[in-house]
Amino acid sequence: MFFPIIVVFVKKKLNIVMPMRYAIISDIHSNLEALQTALDHIGTRDVDEIVCLGDVVGYGPNPNECIELVMMHCSQTIKGNHDQAAVDLMQTVYMNRLAREAAMWTNKQLIPGAKDFLAHLPSKASIENAVLVHASPFEPEEWHYIMTGLDADLAFDHFDTPVCFIGHTHRAGHFVSRTNGNHDIEKRIINVGSIGQPRDKDPKLSFGIFDTDTLAYENVRISYPIQKTVDKMHTAGLPSELAERLFYGL
Repeated sequence: MFFPIIVVFVKKKLNIVMPMRYAIISDIHSNLEALQTALDHIGTRDVDEIVCLGDVVGYGPNPNECIELVMMHCSQTIKGNHDQAAVDLMQTVYMNRLAREAAMWTNKQLIPGAKDFLAHLPSKASIENAVLVHASPFEPEEWHYIMTGLDADLAFDHFDTPVCFIGHTHRAGHFVSRTNGNHDIEKRIINVGSIGQPRDKDPKLSFGIFDTDTLAYENVRISYPIQKTVDKMHTAGLPSELAERLFYGL
């Protein structure tokens, strides 16, 4: 009797990581006009995924709309201090008056699904060759600021990848590890700046594009309709100081 030989091919799962290009956004702060402008531009670029480093909400007039867009477009999102404060008002005791007023206003606006999204965001994530945090890889939920070389020197010991991406200060820039440090590789801490409230005296929105293969990084600055955002902030009754600073990148 003839029995056919059945050959079964088993596809072996290979541990191969494909090179990727990421758009890395941060500090949207409920600024829908800035976020939509950034997403429109990203759509014209050779980008595989978008990741967000947190502070989706706070300061601005459209928290729910911005959360919806981030949920739709971002493969990973990190928790920022304003995201945390918006769902846990006890955290506002650590904020200045303007940030506290905006957080309390935001808390009242958030729909249940948006609150749940913010409440369950991680404080740290990674992509190939890079760590993602909101403020610092050192105690990421303590919201330390990396403003100087000394701040960066402390942070370099708390990640093992070539790059760590941060936001939080709203100031685009980067730090490079010292060659005489205790690191096996040269490291960079890159601040991608802010989508919704830049503070480096340039009112244009800021984000980055990162190639995981070449480690090339590009900072992108784009104008957006600031007046429209400002008008909505005034209508919402948010502090006028938060609105007017958008014109000056402060």
